[in-house]
Amino acid sequence: MVSSSESATGYRAYTTKFDRQVRANQIDTVLGSLRQSHQIALDAAWEALQTDLLPWRTSLHLLAAEASLRIRSALTDGERHDTVVSLLFDQSGSMRGQKMLFAAATADVMQEFLLTLGMTCEVLGFTTSQWRGGRSRNRWNWRFRPNNPGRLNDLLHVVYQDAGDRRASTGKWEYRQMLRPDLPKENIDGEAIQWAAKRLLTLPNKRKILIVLSDGAPVDDATLTVNPPDYLAEHLCEVVEDMVADGNIRIAAMGIGYQTHLFYPTSSYVETPSELGPALIELIEQMVTN
Repeated sequence: MVSSSESATGYRAYTTKFDRQVRANQIDTVLGSLRQSHQIALDAAWEALQTDLLPWRTSLHLLAAEASLRIRSALTDGERHDTVVSLLFDQSGSMRGQKMLFAAATADVMQEFLLTLGMTCEVLGFTTSQWRGGRSRNRWNWRFRPNNPGRLNDLLHVVYQDAGDRRASTGKWEYRQMLRPDLPKENIDGEAIQWAAKRLLTLPNKRKILIVLSDGAPVDDATLTVNPPDYLAEHLCEVVEDMVADGNIRIAAMGIGYQTHLFYPTSSYVETPSELGPALIELIEQMVTN
């Protein structure tokens, strides 16, 4: 179960009863088994990641090796071992296709890059389990649609790699699940960041870094139809500001065809999905060495 959010500005979830946190191999328990057309699309995407992106992945590994040398010269063994980096991927509908393909390939290489440095790595994703509100909105309807209901969709948070997984091999099956055509839906960023941050705060590492990878502002039609139009964006700003003020976790964002600087104190930007890997290496190096 994903925990509810309480906000000084009045943000809230109408209900958290239908929110889910699952590991990648448990997505079927929320979305059901893939129908044949989606299975064919998933197989094709995985084949593209494994074969068509092989030259791109090889180039990215070389860039990661160069960055690794610089990071090793800048940080002691103790500093590296005391660092955890959480990569939080927006899995909204607009990420479907090439963006998600390169996101999955990048996640695979980045977790190996971080683990071989002796750092700890988490790879997480966030979306919703339904379009148009799902069971949360249905419950609101059944209760005669009270005013200002708050967030009205069913969160789906996915763990692709947790901090306890020290396997650094690439091509992991978990990242195949990122490519499911039925997975991307809406993006409710503020609560996803709170979830990722809560996970980080349970870890013993002193240096905690969270990097959000997204291609747009928070959007959920069910929520925004019956709340102020900036409801989700304001909550995202509040969550990030609170995290910066608290100081226990450093946060940054990578925008994919979208500028994230309005929400995050540190941010980077790429125009095309193929630029994601190299740019993320630069951002990680910046965050862990400064």
